[in-house]
Formats: sequence, structure tokens, C-alpha cells
Amino acid sequence: MRRFALGMMTSAALMAGLASQVQASSKDYSKSTKTDLVTKIMGNKSYQVYSSLKLEEVTKKVKTKTKEKKKYTVKKKEWKFGKKLTASADFRYAHVQSKSYKVKGGKRYYYIYVDGRPVGYVNEKAFALSKANVVSQVSLVNNPSDSVGFNAEDAINYVTDQHGSLVDNDSVEISCKSAKLNISDTGYVSSRKAGTAVLTFKYGKAKATSKLTVRGDAKEGISSAGVTPVKTDLPKIETWSARDRASSHKHWATKSARDRASSHKYWATNMSGNAKGADIETIFYHPAVLSAPGSSNLEAKVSSAVQGIDFYDNDLVTSNLDLGQADNWEARGHMVYYNMRKVKEYNWQLIPSKMLSFNTWLSYIKNIKVSPYMKLGHGQSVGSTKKYVYVLANWNRSNNWSNSQELIRVKKSTMEIDKIWTFKVWNGSAKYPRIFLNADVIDDNTLLALFHNASKHRYEYWKISRNGDSFKAKEVGATGSDLISNSAEVQGFVWNSAYDVYYIAFNDYLFKIGAGLDGKTDAGKLLNRYKFHTRPREFEGLSSYKAELYVNLNHPTETLKVNHITK
Repeated sequence: MRRFALGMMTSAALMAGLASQVQASSKDYSKSTKTDLVTKIMGNKSYQVYSSLKLEEVTKKVKTKTKEKKKYTVKKKEWKFGKKLTASADFRYAHVQSKSYKVKGGKRYYYIYVDGRPVGYVNEKAFALSKANVVSQVSLVNNPSDSVGFNAEDAINYVTDQHGSLVDNDSVEISCKSAKLNISDTGYVSSRKAGTAVLTFKYGKAKATSKLTVRGDAKEGISSAGVTPVKTDLPKIETWSARDRASSHKHWATKSARDRASSHKYWATNMSGNAKGADIETIFYHPAVLSAPGSSNLEAKVSSAVQGIDFYDNDLVTSNLDLGQADNWEARGHMVYYNMRKVKEYNWQLIPSKMLSFNTWLSYIKNIKVSPYMKLGHGQSVGSTKKYVYVLANWNRSNNWSNSQELIRVKKSTMEIDKIWTFKVWNGSAKYPRIFLNADVIDDNTLLALFHNASKHRYEYWKISRNGDSFKAKEVGATGSDLISNSAEVQGFVWNSAYDVYYIAFNDYLFKIGAGLDGKTDAGKLLNRYKFHTRPREFEGLSSYKAELYVNLNHPTETLKVNHITK
């Protein structure tokens, strides 16, 4: 009966029925499915990225299953790809986001934004699906006075759901397997006693483990701040307050990037009164943002609020603090790597827009890597070596100075965290801790750190050495001054190896101080000071590589080379 009824159908009804069956079997959505803007994590497999994916009407001939086997022309809609742009592997270390997808042949294709620029569609299999990536080893100092402990979430690089979307760390289930150590309800592991633990991170099918060890020596890090500070005869030096610069350079936001693409040069007055004692000149404009418009959630936005920078050869790394975390003592954000060998004038600031041709833009993207959302602290204690980036993730608004200090190591090849240590530095006992808000990592085993002893009106310089997983601290110099009389907010600290000097930056002041590490200069002696006339723009980070010195300015964010200062 069914065959007979089919044979009696009109041609119009037959074609409509066949078209309906064909279209239904493809499981395609007729419209794009919108979602919240989410961060996507690219996987190791590479898939084609297309400029578009559209429903287009096509005509096909089909045969009936009757004895006559007549052919009918059927019109239906199918998804058609646009131009092939590139492979998803080119975006492996970029910041990728999406807020919509389409389904073709039962497969999801997401429209992606890459480092802020709208790009095109890619199969969701290009993403890391149900993947947990965590730090394999965490080594904590034995600190009986640490009232907080280690936040287990710091060990997460990323966790994704079944569609490759980044999962908020608070949604990840974290458990601790140990005979001696426990994890609190808030996700912290105490470092008050020695022991080992296996931390398990789980979300849906995503699962990973991390080995955590609290080291056994409770005396590790106890030292002595016994260096006699070098007396410094300075006039009263004041700098502006945060309120004074609140409205600074608002006009930059109204100009196009091309209007801003010119070099800045600022001269400095030095200690002898020379009005041209040094100068700084633009070498690099940072992208205004590396995330898509509407990136309101913390993990999704890669801000331009650069707090620290570091050069190693032609590698530039920056710590981009999430301004939404500015009052959080565990402030987080992203780190960004730039291969400066590929810089072309000032065009990098155009990256989020479509002002660059796709091929030019792609050549830049291949030389940028954005880290996962990670703990940065104040973000100005940044250093790098050939293979690694280091961040001493302390925060200048911490209320408990006896807590341990967290050193994070990031692999340059992936910009993912591969090791975390904590250490402590006490002057004799926990009553006199030293917390370093500014430090310079000079090699894979050594930090030089700055401590402002406000009660004694001096700056202390400490050398912190790592042997395996343990740390030793030694005070190597001191300056008998607050340097700036109305503000102790250091904006950058670095050691210049070629001249064995320290540089300490405030808003628009730079102090040059002898390090004495080579035994040729008085450690802690003020050698010169420079006032750069940048107001209301402030320094945000210092870096030195060999004989060169670099400074970062905000509004807009740019890196400048310092000239005539080390001679």
C-alpha cells in the first residue's frame, strides 16, 4: 500500500518529500547558533580555517524508488565553505575566542576571533576537547607562619569542556591525596609541615594530576639583613599621585592607530642638571588589545595593561594584568611573547583590527604567543632566559607579609606554566619577612630582588639562589634613602649586567645605583638620577639585556629604548 501511495503522489509532493528527507538527514542547522563569547583552546591537530560558511541553494537530481525510476529535480540548501584562509595550527599559541557556530554534516564549525580579529570558521575538532593541562610539579617551602598556603588553582594552565571552551577554574573539581597534607574547602594546601600530595583536577571527562611537595627544611630562607646602607644625600624628590594621572592621554583613544604610528622621544634631566642627560625613544607599540570586543569575563580579555617587560636577545615578554583583578591580592592576567625579529615599524598595534592585510596579519600572529590566564601578582617581577619566562607573583596589597612567595616558570615554546616554587626570606625570624614586589631573574637559578624597608628609610638588594628546589637568600647591598619622598611605589627594577648597576623606576624618575656584584662599585651607591619629562605617562616595567636598557610607558603602551644612560 505504501508503494502504491507513493506512486500516486504528484510530482510536486514527491519532490517536496524527498527534499525534506535529504535536508533532515544532513542534521544541519538553518541558522548560526549563538553562544556567550568564550575562550577556545587550540589542540595539536590542524584543520582548515575558512572565511565563511553559508547556506546556499543547490539543485540535485534524484531517482524515485518506483518501477518507473523517474528522475526529479530537487532544490535544497547546503552549507558551503568560503575561501581557505590558513590552517588552525597557525593559531596554536594565539588567544582564540568564539560566540557562534554552525552545524554541517553533524559537525560543529565555530566562527573564531584570533588575538581580537574576526577570522572565520573551523571544525571544533581543532580545539582541545575535554582537556586538562596542569603544572606537573609544585614545590613549596616549609613555612610554619604561612596562614594562607598554596592556591591549587595556580597550577591550572587550562581545563576545557567537550567543545574545547575554557572552563572557569572555580568550576574545576580539585582533590588532594596525601597522608600528611590536606586541601581546604577554598582550595588551598597548607605549607606549614612537610609532605607530598597528588592533586587531581577534574571537569567532566577532563582530568589531570599534579605532584605537590612541601620541602622538609623549616629553616630554609632564614638570613640576615646586616649590610650597612650607603648614605645618600638627596634633595626632597616628589612625584605625582595616581589621581593626577587619572585622565591622562584620553585623546589617544579617539585617534586611529595609523595616526599614532610615530616615534616618541623624551629627554631626561640628570643629577648634575644636564637637561639632556639621557633620552628614551620608541621601538615598539603594543597591540591595544588581544581579545574580541565584548570580552567581559576575566579569562577572555587580554588587556593592554602591561605591568612588566623583559628582553632576552630579540624575545620580548610582557605581563598583561587584568584590571578587573587590580584589588585582588592574587591578581591574574596573561603573559604575551613577541618575536621582535619580525617587527615592522609600528604596525603591531593594528593586530586586533582589519587594517592589515590577512597575510601580513598572519605573519605577525605567528610571532606572538599568549599564555593561559594565570597568576601574575603585581606583574613587575618578570625575567626571562633562553627557554623560560619567570614571574615572581607577589602583590603589593597583600596584608600578610609572612606568607610564602610564589615563583612561576613558563616555557617560552608554549607560554604554559611548567613549574611552580614558593620560597621565603626572613631577616632572622618570621617577625621580619622580606616580600619582594620587584625582582629581576638573571638566569635560571638566580633572582636579584628589591625590598623597600620603609621603617628604616632604605632599599635592600637581595640575591636569591636556587639549588634544585631549595632557595638561599643573601643581602648584597643597601641604599640609605627612600629615593622618592612621597611615594614608594616602584614601577620597575632591573640589573644591567654590562655595567653592574641597578635601575629603579618610579613614575617618570629613574635611579642608577651601583650593584657591586663584580666588586668594582660600592654596592648601594647612588650614581645618578634621571627625570624624564613624560608626565602624565608613567613607567610600567624595566628590562635590560647586555648593555641595553628598555622602559615601558602606558597611555598608549609602548616600549622605548634608553640612550646615553649607561655610558
